Amino acid sequence: MATITLRLPDELDEALERQSTAAGVSKSDLAREALRRFLAVSEFQKIREKLVRRAQAQGIHTDDDVFGVLNRR
Repeated sequence: MATITLRLPDELDEALERQSTAAGVSKSDLAREALRRFLAVSEFQKIREKLVRRAQAQGIHTDDDVFGVLNRR
């Protein structure tokens, strides 16, 4: 497992400490989970942008358009 070091503003460290204590997990565990979620959301957004461009190129612009395509299949 790799190790990183990062500097946090005092208020962020204090919030992390409060959450860590309340959840009964380490600050490292919380930071790891937050980073994991951030990366998952970022990847999802990239994929979504790509799919939206493809859909729009095919004339699909709304949820109703999507359901219309799905119902035709």
